[in-house]
Amino acid sequence: MRPRGWVGLAAFAGPSVVTLRARRTHREVRSSAMRRWLPAALAGTILLTGCSSSTDGDDLPTRDPATAAAAPAETARPAGEVMGLANPLGRLLVEAGTGQIAALEASSETSTILFLIDQASFARAGQGGVPDPSFRTLSLPAHGASLAQGKPGELLIPAPERIIRVDVATGTVTELPVDGDARSVQRRDDGTLLVGTADGKVRTLSPEGKVVRTVSGLASADALAVTADQVTVLDRRQTSVTEIELGDDHLGLALRAGDGATNMISDKFGRIIVTDTAGGELLVYSAGPLVLRQRFPVNSSPYALAYDQRSDTVWVTCTQSNEVVGFDLSTGIPVEVGRFPTVRQPNSVTIDQRTGDMFVGSAADSGLQRIRADDRKRGH
Repeated sequence: MRPRGWVGLAAFAGPSVVTLRARRTHREVRSSAMRRWLPAALAGTILLTGCSSSTDGDDLPTRDPATAAAAPAETARPAGEVMGLANPLGRLLVEAGTGQIAALEASSETSTILFLIDQASFARAGQGGVPDPSFRTLSLPAHGASLAQGKPGELLIPAPERIIRVDVATGTVTELPVDGDARSVQRRDDGTLLVGTADGKVRTLSPEGKVVRTVSGLASADALAVTADQVTVLDRRQTSVTEIELGDDHLGLALRAGDGATNMISDKFGRIIVTDTAGGELLVYSAGPLVLRQRFPVNSSPYALAYDQRSDTVWVTCTQSNEVVGFDLSTGIPVEVGRFPTVRQPNSVTIDQRTGDMFVGSAADSGLQRIRADDRKRGH
């Protein structure tokens, strides 16, 4: 019997994969897929589709995006150190150039607060203490949907009608106008930006901000992962992942991503890692072509993701158990290598790639947690 983490290519000969032929229209592809995808056992699920950039995704079968499960009260002391904060945290990122921790407030869809935290604040604040002046609060011009690394020393924050750029050293905020409600952004090495929007469009912007290309056809473009010559798009409303060849003006292969996918990252090997929060699984894909390689039960509502490139470990937060769990993916099936109690409602996690230290953010006013790499090795 094959282990569950192993998935052969033959598994995708059926309707899970939708490819396009030039002579078939978008409506024909979607109708054909619908006939295959709606047996009684799959009633209420969604379909995957590929389509040209001229077709919008407004009429696609969708579901309400999955969300993190509500967490119970903490039953174990969080591992490592915790900095007390009065604000719930929604997104975290350690900025690569400065080591500063960036955190978006998660209190509402209208929140415009960004925190910039020096890691030395942990030592000076102490367990549950109050941050010192190296903890900065910035007011953004719009609600940020996520955080991404820009050029060294810069954060990129997608927001309605713009990408917000933050100079971490100075706190200077500038805006790059975009058409639509931006939900995701990734910067390529040549300075071009890939921007995903709430209406399912993926735009390529030149370093100067000029729109070079627009690919449409998804319901939403909630997360982007760039690997080699491909960009993979997570669509939460269709719970799918879709591949786009960089330079192409149309969607490529698309695969269903569980029952309710929420977050996606890539690693140094070009793997695409997705949390199926509704289905309680970790999904691992390869790109070029897009293939599901590993599938593993995590349970406890897996949600946020971070990758530690020093140890080649993927860390997943589980909000139903207030834990963060680490998996080694090198053997062909995820192998659990660590499990630690976290702050309540751990909706965000990030890794400082210079040190391997991990940070977990509470979306329930429990603060910001640091679990050092050395402590994880010792199992503390």
